[in-house]
Amino acid sequence: MLDNIIIIGITALVVGLASWYVIRAKRKGQKCIGCPFAKTCVAARSSCCSCEGDGQEQNESD
Repeated sequence: MLDNIIIIGITALVVGLASWYVIRAKRKGQKCIGCPFAKTCVAARSSCCSCEGDGQEQNESD
């Protein structure tokens, strides 16, 4: 019985922390959460999240 309570508590903690991370990232305006190039790639300027590679080939050159 105590084992089940511990497992449920750990699972709830992990889900809660993941939700907190997503909410915080969305409030900051990130579109591709988890993408290391979310603020520099072309996809960050649209609704499509397809960040790939090292981010250098997808940057727009002005």
